[in-house]
Formats: sequence, structure tokens, C-alpha cells
Amino acid sequence: MHINQSLLIHQNFFTMIEEILRYNREFVEHKDYERFKTSKFPDKKIAIVTCMDTRLVGLLPAALGIKNGDVKMIKNAGGTITNPFDSAMRSLLVAVYELGVNEIMIIGHTNCGVQGMDAGEMLHLMKERGISEEHIRLMRHCGIDLDAWLKGFDHTEAAVQETVDLVRNHPLMPHDIRVAGYIMDSVTGALTPLAEI
Repeated sequence: MHINQSLLIHQNFFTMIEEILRYNREFVEHKDYERFKTSKFPDKKIAIVTCMDTRLVGLLPAALGIKNGDVKMIKNAGGTITNPFDSAMRSLLVAVYELGVNEIMIIGHTNCGVQGMDAGEMLHLMKERGISEEHIRLMRHCGIDLDAWLKGFDHTEAAVQETVDLVRNHPLMPHDIRVAGYIMDSVTGALTPLAEI
């Protein structure tokens, strides 16, 4: 039964990808891309770090009045940066030094799925999906602290503030870059600024 469930999930996944590819072909054929043409440089000179949450895909740009070409958008689980040398931090440095960004917004949101995420539960789910204990041990042997890496945060506001502090005080971030934190309401799009330090 487990194999049949995996096969069904794989077939549904394949079906969705095929649907997206079919739409993409029509999009290009009808030249719908023309209304999105812009350059690689953000018109508003802002970079936004935010969560990959599905509720924010259309809501965040609409609530902030931004369109294609306005900002650099960096998304990950939780919209936070936990390591000063991870890919999100690297992306911000590229945005500042190569693409003219001079302001950075860190935007968390209400009811984030990463809040309270449990590393032990995720490891359990990995094993259920066929990840072997051997691979998990290998990661730990290589020095990866999976419990810390897969752990969520307790409070969204605190996680956003920690990210603001990390970015603002990063040794490679120029001091003239404004970095500010916000919490977005996942339903209304209302943006609440965190107190600036």
C-alpha cells in the first residue's frame, strides 16, 4: 500500500508539472511575457526577504503595490536568515553590490508554518518517505546539526528581529543600507513594522 501511495503522489505531481508546462507553452505562444519585461535592476532599489508561504505569493506584492521589476524578492521557509553565510545572505550581498539595492525589508507573517516546527517530527517524516537512518547518520557525521538546522522558531517577531540584526551587523554589509523588519497579516496583507533599534 505504501508503494501505491507513493506512485499516486508521483503521478499527481507529474500531472501538475505537465499542466504547468502546457500553460507555459501557451503563455510564450501568445507573447503574454511582454507585459513583464524589465531589467535585472530593481526599480525601487529594495530587496525583500520573506517566507515561501503560498498565501503570500500574490498577496504580498498586491498589498505592497509592487510589480515585476520593482524589487529583489528572496524567499525561504520562514523568511529568516539563520546563518551569516547562507544563500539568502549571499543573495542580499549580490543585490546590494551588483544590483543597486539600498534598502532591505525582512517580512515575516502571521501563522507561519515554520513557527513551532519540530526537527524530530521532520526527521520522522523523512524516514517515512524512505530516507534511511544511514543517510541521517552520515549528515550528522559530516558535522550537520540536523536538530538545529530543521528546527523552526518560537516567535515570528523575534525571528524577524534576529534576521534584521544579522543582516544589519553582517561584516560585509555596508552601514548605509537600511534594514527593517515587518510582520504581514496572512489574510489582510496589513504590514506591521517592528520597533527599530
